[in-house]
Amino acid sequence: MAKMWFKFEDKRLFHVLHLSVAFMLIFTAFQTEGNMQQIVIDSIKKIDEDFNGSGYISLAVIYATFATCNWLAPSVLSFIGPKLTMIFGGVTYVLFIGCFLWPQTWLLYLTSVIVGVGAACIWTGQGNYLTLMSDKETIARNSGIFWAMLQSSFLFGNLFVFFEFQGQEFIDKPTQTTVFTILTIVGAVGVFVMFFLPNPGSTAGAGREDNVGSPSEELRKSFALFRTTEMILLSFTFFYTGIELSFFSGVYSACVGFTKRFDDPKKLVGLSGIFIGCGEILGGAVFGIFGKRTIKFGRDPIIILGYVVHMICFFLIFMNLPTNSPFEDTYDPSYFKYGVPNEVVAMLCSFLLGFGDACYNTQIYSILGSVYADKSGPAFALFKFTQSLAAAACFFYASVLQLNWHLLILIITGTIGTWTFCKVEWKEYAKTNRSKPETVAFD
Repeated sequence: MAKMWFKFEDKRLFHVLHLSVAFMLIFTAFQTEGNMQQIVIDSIKKIDEDFNGSGYISLAVIYATFATCNWLAPSVLSFIGPKLTMIFGGVTYVLFIGCFLWPQTWLLYLTSVIVGVGAACIWTGQGNYLTLMSDKETIARNSGIFWAMLQSSFLFGNLFVFFEFQGQEFIDKPTQTTVFTILTIVGAVGVFVMFFLPNPGSTAGAGREDNVGSPSEELRKSFALFRTTEMILLSFTFFYTGIELSFFSGVYSACVGFTKRFDDPKKLVGLSGIFIGCGEILGGAVFGIFGKRTIKFGRDPIIILGYVVHMICFFLIFMNLPTNSPFEDTYDPSYFKYGVPNEVVAMLCSFLLGFGDACYNTQIYSILGSVYADKSGPAFALFKFTQSLAAAACFFYASVLQLNWHLLILIITGTIGTWTFCKVEWKEYAKTNRSKPETVAFD
């Protein structure tokens, strides 16, 4: 009997690794593209005067569509299952990245809408699939593995961009073609890998079968769950993660790339993404894979740690980068001595942004995986709805607000979101009346 259990468990772990590799490949392509999108589009405009697209607006459209479609994603999930839901989402990511091989304003915004629809599907499917391939004893380990492998996508793609962009004042057409051809191929390979995922509950896949209702029932579950007190409070935390996600994935690296007082700012765009990835991976490993050993006092200490890390980071960014750096190349001084920004501080901030994000996300998915284990589809969809709505808002105002206003918004939403999360955590602790909830990392 014990031997059969180990075989069953080994099979589930293998499928979690399989899922992680597929996402790592797809998001090596997409996260690399998002990190450099505004910089690349600025270069496209210098080559093609007819092109007038905006990287910030494109990303805002993606996340606005993502937010809207999250209400429908659980219904799609109940109709075709997590595997096909994720494959459909992955194909849209490849289409979006491929559109940069033929940059047209209308195509940029059309594919932004398409990938927004796909994002809702792929992430709702992912949360459901990982939950079904785990149980109470393995969810921390499995989600920690997934998190660390997903965030390693920051390293591979941005390391490639670091060498490709080195020494360039703007990104020329041959470089753009090379970068986006390779990223499109990498994303397509990730989708291909997804085709070999087994369905949860099947003989080949092991795992549990999902107890889902009809598409209309899943939609009603989402609306009912969203009205609960706990979910309303958690929504403030979700909202903050959306603001800081859009900041570190689209705005911050653009600020670094536009700061002309750095010796080679375009090279630093890729390096910034690498350090963000290092912070994400470290946080995922510490609070996910080794969660049972390191987290003995609940989720709130980790959230508070992430809050402190981010507040320090925001202060350093304010001191180091010019207020006009989100928009265009600037020689404006920083607040450091002689007005010269510090590259080491800029990369340290990238690392802190990633590490703080890992603190928040591992604990958010922990509380969702523990409290809403029987409603995983709607719970993850609501998280992604609120997060992507906030990200869309940030990208919309990114094209008009200076850096100091970005940081002020981050400080306010981060403070509120941290307090509301702790309030829910303490309520859950009081409900158990024995010990604080077991920490479970997830993404």
